[in-house]
Amino acid sequence: MNAPTTPSQPIVSSAHLVSESSAETSEFEYGLIVAGNAFNRWVVRCMAAAGIAELSALEVLLLHSVNHRARDKSLADICFVLNIEDTHVVNYALKKLHRLGLVERGKRGKEVTYRTSEKGKEAVARYRQIREDCLIATLQALGTLDNRQIGEAAGILRALSGLYDQAARAATSL
Repeated sequence: MNAPTTPSQPIVSSAHLVSESSAETSEFEYGLIVAGNAFNRWVVRCMAAAGIAELSALEVLLLHSVNHRARDKSLADICFVLNIEDTHVVNYALKKLHRLGLVERGKRGKEVTYRTSEKGKEAVARYRQIREDCLIATLQALGTLDNRQIGEAAGILRALSGLYDQAARAATSL
């Protein structure tokens, strides 16, 4: 398979931000914006297909995070793993998930913890099957990316998230 040709002009969302030192960073940021919006739309629609239509993308991701490894998690644990600073938004979303019967609350000392309810586990299992049928099967059938490439891209995204976090700290100190 031939590699796609690179356009003569970078594909960006904000030409005024393109750096002469690294136009590729602007291209990456545009790709991140588009991919992030597509991913958010995907998780909402996948969960709706699984029978839970009233969740936002963040709420779907929180449900998956709470379900991860079947361990009780605190608000701080969840925010840390997902790299979310605004605990109020996460707390509100967890209350909604609880109200819908998808998560249950517990206690670890004085700290409130969350775990997936049976209804939540069933929703996550349906989501997984729909994901396998609609996303993973299509990805494999197209053969445009292999699992190794996806893993490499994930590593790059994690590394760049650290750089963006550091840049955010630096900007805060200005």
